[in-house]
This record gives sequence, C-alpha cells and structure tokens, in this order.
Amino acid sequence: MAGKAGKSGKARWLAAGMTALTLSLGCVGSTWADTSLLNVSYDVTRELYKDINTSFVAAYKQKTGETVSIRQSHGASSAQALSVTQGLQADVVTMNQPNDIDLLVERGQFVPANWRARLPNDSAPYTTTMVFLVRKGNPKHIKDWDDLAKPGVQVVIANPKTSGNGRYTYLAAWGFRKQHGGTDAQALDFEKAIFRNVPVLDTGGRGATTTFTQRNIGDVLVTFENEVALIDTGVGADSFEAVYPSISLLAEPPVTLVDKVVDKRGTRKEAQAYLEYLYSPAAQEIIAQHHLRPRDAGVLAKHANEFRPLKTFTVEQEFGSWQKAQQTHFSDGGTFDQIIVDRK
Repeated sequence: MAGKAGKSGKARWLAAGMTALTLSLGCVGSTWADTSLLNVSYDVTRELYKDINTSFVAAYKQKTGETVSIRQSHGASSAQALSVTQGLQADVVTMNQPNDIDLLVERGQFVPANWRARLPNDSAPYTTTMVFLVRKGNPKHIKDWDDLAKPGVQVVIANPKTSGNGRYTYLAAWGFRKQHGGTDAQALDFEKAIFRNVPVLDTGGRGATTTFTQRNIGDVLVTFENEVALIDTGVGADSFEAVYPSISLLAEPPVTLVDKVVDKRGTRKEAQAYLEYLYSPAAQEIIAQHHLRPRDAGVLAKHANEFRPLKTFTVEQEFGSWQKAQQTHFSDGGTFDQIIVDRK
C-alpha cells in the first residue's frame, strides 16, 4: 500500500468522492426481525443482493426459526469503504476489489489482516471481468482496447480514484498494452490516449452506466461484464450491444464481515451465515442469473453457454499484487495523477 502521504491523499479523494456518493438503502425481511444486518456494497450489485437477501432470509428462517432483515448500501466501492471507517455500521462488506477491504484493516483494524483466508477462493464468491458496451451497430467499430485510444472515440469510464470499476478498467488497459509487448512507458502513453477520450469521470460504475445509456454521452462504456449483460438483455437493449475484447482483467470481488461492528452489535453469527450462504448452490444460481461467474462448478457448467470464453489475466500476474498496483498507479503522484495532469 502507499506510504503516509499516499494514505492521506487517498483519504482526501475518497472524501471528495463521498460528496457525490449516492447511497441506496433497501431492506429485506420483517420489520419485527430478530436481527438486522447492513451489507455495504459497490454500486452495480443492487439487483444482485436484493435477490440474494430475499433468498437468504427465507433459508435462514427455515434453518433456525429466526428472522433476519438485510439492509443494503450501494455506492462507489472505495468511497463505501471509507464510509465504514467513518462510522457506517456495516456488518458485512461486499466490495469489488481487495484494496477497499485492506483499507478497513489499516484504518482502525475493522477486519483482521488475514480476512482473505476466512472464506473460500480468497473470500471472493464469484468472478467477473471488464467488457465494452457500444451503441447499436457499433458505428465506431470498437473491437479491442487499442480502439479506445483512437482519436474521435469517446470512452465512458468510472473514476479510478473513487471506483474499483474504474480501477479494473485502467489496469486492464495497462495489462493489454504490456501483454502486447509494450513497455511501462508505452503503457502510460496508451492510458493517456484513452483518458484524453474520456468526457466525464463518474465516481462509480452505475453513474458511468447512466452517463452512457441515459445521458447518451460516449461511444463506448467500459464496465463489468454483469453490468453490460444487464443492459444488453434488458430495457433499451435494442440501442446497445456488447463487445468482448481479446483479453481482459479477471475481477474477483471480495467479501468479509466487519469484526469491529459485528462484535459490538452481537451479529457475528448471522453475518457469518450470510457470507457463507453466498457460496451455497442457491446463491450461486442467483449469482449466475445476474451474469456474474459463479465459483460453484456445477452452477457454472449449467450456465456455460451464457458466459463467453475470454482470456484473462490477474492483478497478481501483471502487477505483482493489489498493494503494488495501488501504490504505483492510484496513490498521490502515481501514474493516474500524471494522466489527469496531461488531460488538463
């Protein structure tokens, strides 16, 4: 992770992101519930957790006889993590990249440093990746990452400073250039060319989707595969189409209970059951139905024809670790800051 200056800077830009944060709260379960939980999550999982929560509440009631209610809070992932450190009483966090949970380790030890080892697959119950959404007919002929750097192409990307969605996009583009023989200097120039084509930097992924689909800004939206599939198969699908690049970054969104909160509120048992439920066949089926790639081999096989084969690489393979990627690219003075200066 970044040093003290980087951490201070991170706090500043996260706090700034909070001013634009749209906090969406929902509740599933009886108002007479024995226990309530708050799931603080990133902003393109509203629909996913609405369905998972309903399923969990019913399953937990049948198993234990107890009624649990689940509230949801959604926003840009990194801003959400900061809100927990500033007092938002999250029993569980379901983020889109590990750095946002590591922040909870650093800022007051809300979770232990070994949080990844507490659940299967490094505490990531599903995977996804970054793909493109273009306007019907793909008028700019966008096929791969290098097309995003061409003059005259408007690219909608969430802000990597406030959004894990934007961070994945940035790292995917960097890795694409490196995997095609580029140097770090060439990868930086590639990113500069892409971000010169970005008309607006929304704080989160759902905001970027709104910019592209409702405000009609941009020629291509880069976002998570599940978000693209949701649009490509939903209302307004006739206006858009999905494009899969030749290679992309594997996203493994992690989850954990927030020890400091659950021990204070006495909700550890219910919070742990909730997170373990995410790995159950029932929850994995819901995950697949929301166009996220389940970890359960049987569920994944059942939906195999719905997920296009795609070559991916991981942050660890290309950047060493999330901590190194954060320090090099997103801390104060990192490569992304150089790109923003170049845009001005």
